[in-house]
Amino acid sequence: MHEIIHRHTKSFGHAWEGVLFAFRTQPNFVIHVFLSLLAVTSGLALHVSVGEMLVIVVVIVGGLSFELVNTAIEATCDAIDTQHRDEIKIAKDSAASAMLVYALGALVVAGIIFIPRIILLLGF
Repeated sequence: MHEIIHRHTKSFGHAWEGVLFAFRTQPNFVIHVFLSLLAVTSGLALHVSVGEMLVIVVVIVGGLSFELVNTAIEATCDAIDTQHRDEIKIAKDSAASAMLVYALGALVVAGIIFIPRIILLLGF
């Protein structure tokens, strides 16, 4: 049992190193973290419902996860070959596109949750 716990603890440490790597080296990850904190803070300030806050949290976790997978794909492609190759470009562009699609979806979700509250707050 002790060995199982030790292996899981090591795995958690490796996973945390991945998060720290992304935070140190990926500007988009830092932007996502900032926007995530802004969304949670805004949700609390605007008194969103528990259900809406759950949606916000799920969208945040999904976006950060997508960004980490995108980082992993980019690093893997760079490890394979740093020279321009059409196949690597397709892999990197596709991974970035997945993140873009997710981010646009997150923007729509944020708009649905926050715009009506902002309109009411501004007195329109």
